[in-house]
Amino acid sequence: MAQFVVIIPEGQWATERLFQHDAVTIGFSGKAEIGDEVLLVAEEQVVALARVEKADGGELSLWYLRRAFDEPVPASLIEGPIDEATFQRFAAALGGAADKKPWLVSVAMPIEAVNPAEAVRQFWSHVLELGPAELPTYVWPSGDELAMQAFVLGVEKNQDPEEEDEDED
Repeated sequence: MAQFVVIIPEGQWATERLFQHDAVTIGFSGKAEIGDEVLLVAEEQVVALARVEKADGGELSLWYLRRAFDEPVPASLIEGPIDEATFQRFAAALGGAADKKPWLVSVAMPIEAVNPAEAVRQFWSHVLELGPAELPTYVWPSGDELAMQAFVLGVEKNQDPEEEDEDED
């Protein structure tokens, strides 16, 4: 079983951070076999450990084993071919499976409509039109509404207009 590093292209990395996928397909010009392990690097940080599920025609289909999208490991020490000890050190730094806890996630917007069914149709139309680049999503631990945070494109964003006004002064 070989172990190596693959870089996730910038545009693809944005999508990977935004949506939960079990696998990712990445262009690859090297030699890989099913079962090989891969450290995935994005923005000069190790963000995941994956296993090769398919290597075909210059593309790798990789199954995520561990992710550290929100707490990546700096990859500045990786240069050229990676030895097994270095690979294992980075894989261990990604951490193991964390305990999951319940979160509430919400998208809310005022919609004027003649009935509830029309309001729902307009809601989904707005969600598709605005998408994750413009529409804030609110998330908080179940039972702790005061800890609510807004996210846009998978990144925490301040949505308080009063705080934004204070920053501009």
